Formats: sequence, C-alpha cells, structure tokens
Amino acid sequence: MPLYFFPFESAFEVQKKGSTSLLGNWLKSFKMEIRMDFLNWLDHDTSMKILGCLQDPADLVRVSSVSRSWRHFVIANGLCKQLCLRMFPHFLRVDCVIEPSCGNEKASEVGCSKFVEWETLKREHKAYAFLAQGCLLFPFKECILDAISASSTDNYPAESIRNTLLQGDHSEGRPSYWSSKGQRDAEVPETLVYKLVADICVITEINIQPFQAYFQPGSPIYSAISVRFSMGHPKCPMGDPLGEPLDDTAHDKFIWTYSSPEFPMAQENSLQNFKLPEPVVCIGGILQIELLGRVQRQEMDDLFYICVAHVQVKGRPLSPAFGVEMLGPSGKFVLKALSCDPPSLPDDDDSYHGGHLHGRVDLELIMNAWRGEGDLEYDWDSEDEVDDELAAF
Repeated sequence: MPLYFFPFESAFEVQKKGSTSLLGNWLKSFKMEIRMDFLNWLDHDTSMKILGCLQDPADLVRVSSVSRSWRHFVIANGLCKQLCLRMFPHFLRVDCVIEPSCGNEKASEVGCSKFVEWETLKREHKAYAFLAQGCLLFPFKECILDAISASSTDNYPAESIRNTLLQGDHSEGRPSYWSSKGQRDAEVPETLVYKLVADICVITEINIQPFQAYFQPGSPIYSAISVRFSMGHPKCPMGDPLGEPLDDTAHDKFIWTYSSPEFPMAQENSLQNFKLPEPVVCIGGILQIELLGRVQRQEMDDLFYICVAHVQVKGRPLSPAFGVEMLGPSGKFVLKALSCDPPSLPDDDDSYHGGHLHGRVDLELIMNAWRGEGDLEYDWDSEDEVDDELAAF
C-alpha cells in the first residue's frame, strides 16, 4: 500500500471514534510528520469529506493555521460557514456579513472583483467561526431587557406586565404580578411580549411563576393550562427606550420565526421551568409567551383570570460581538460583526444546554484569529507568496 494512503485511513478511524479534536491535531501535524500535503494529492471532494469530519470551529481554525495553502482551502470553500450553518440552521437567513468598524458596508465595496470576493470570504471565515463558538460558550444568563406589551391588563399600572420582571411575588411589601382582564370564556388566551438583551440570543429555557392571590378567600392560583413560546423580530425598528408597556396584540407588529410546542403549566405557586427541545437562536430579540386556557375564576365577579408573578428567559446573548439589521418581511438579515471581545466568561460557567462545552481556550483561539493575533504560524514554502494565494483564488 502506498505510504500516503495510510494517514487518510487513520484519519477516518479517528473520526469514527468521535474524537474530532484529535482529528484536528492529526491534520495539523500530518504535514510535518509525513512531509507531504494531502490537499495536493487528493481531489477536492475527498479533501472536503475529510475536513468535513471536523465538528468544532476551533479545529477548523487550527487547520487553517497549518499552512497558507490549507488556510486558502478552508476559507475559499467556506468550511467555517458550512459548519456553523449545520450547527445552527437559523443563520441560513444571513444575507451578508459586515464589519461596520472596518467600513466594509456592501455599498462601499470597490476594487478588483477577485479581491472583494476574497475579502468577503475571509470575513465570513472569521465571523462564522466566532459566531458558532459564541453560541456554545458565551455566558449563560438572564436574557430579558424589558417588557413590551400584554394582550390585556386588569388594573394598570398596579398589575402591569413590568411587574413580571421582578423576582418573586412581592415588591416593597406589596403583591407584585401581572393580571389579565377577566373573561367568561376559559379558552381566551393571553400574550406577554418581551424585548431581549441582544439582537441575537441562544435561548434554552423559560421560567414562569403563576401568581397566588393570598389576599383572596382560599388563596387561588391564577395559572394558565399551558404555555407556548414564539421568537422573532419587529416589522419596523423599535424606539429606544421602549417606554411604557402597552395593552396590545402583537400579531401586526412582529414576525415570528420560531414557535415552540405547547407545555402544560401546573396550578402551583412556583417558578416552573420550560426547557426548549433544543437551543433556539432568537434573531431580532423579541420573545412572546402565549398563555393558553384559564383554570381559576375570581370569586367576586365569577370571571376567569390569568396572573403571572415572574418571568425568566435563560440563554446566551451574543452582544456585544454581533448585531443584526433586518431586511424587511423576508426574514433575511445583515449579520454585523461588531467586536471580537465577548462578555467576560465566569469561571463557574461550565454548562451548555444542548451540547458539549468546548474549552474557553478554543474561544480565545478564535478571538485571536479574528484579531490577527495568536499562534498562527504558517509552514510556508519560499515561493508561497501572498499574490500567489490571491491569483489561485
């Protein structure tokens, strides 16, 4: 068997065992150990199949640091972008990637078409690697910024939706909760709409505490029968600050790009956890809670109400690293790469809801690649010039 076939078989054996990080290290060391570049020996499709075994964007960044030719192959074929889209299909709606701080808005791109296309590919390589790793590693925290609206409020502002932002069911010695208006029909739903802390948030769970009216006879709990969650973006840009929450339906103001299954709600005075089937990338920063069905009548007027004491939304905000600009009702958007500095990552943040937690070293590796820093030394041949790279593209 020729020598150059043996390492390829080893690579697939490593991948079959599930160690993609080991495969990445093997690929990086292969050229030095065997003294040949398999990308020059294999056809394009086979090379893509081998590198497609990598499942961590940090491994692709490591591969692109082996040599200039490997870097060119990874960038020109959009491997980081392909991996990010496989991991998070929500980003299929990205129209383009820009870095506002670099002045590279679409309208201002000028010069040689090859150069412009190559710069676009390099920008996407960095942005999608950082984006995928950020979805996994940015700090896990509370994601609600403010309340936008409720479909109805019984006694405003004493029973405003904004009370649901306060933890617990008391504030300054008084009951703290939102209450719907009363209904004779127990099937009438209610909605609560919130603005999230970032344009892009990876949401994993929502927690809701129904309100128990301990000041009424029997201390009734005004829960819903079930809940459902929607995420999306405004049809038109929203003002900042948001102002006072309104009593309004959200159907004509927002476009929903995700809707969860229904979750049953218990008639209990506790913070109830509703974990999504898989992490959801909310693009546009708007979350709606649908409260479906009513279980409790109020004794004094014999009407059904829903009351909520507290709401939490948990996930990973991707600010200040990324922002979005929505492009109308199509759902397409411009991805803005605003910063290569993520929020500080606490030492005890060792949880990723929905997958394996990659080391913070990988995040730092990608951040350094974004800045053009770090240990990215290429094994260049003397004739491997910059202009050759562009010409080959």
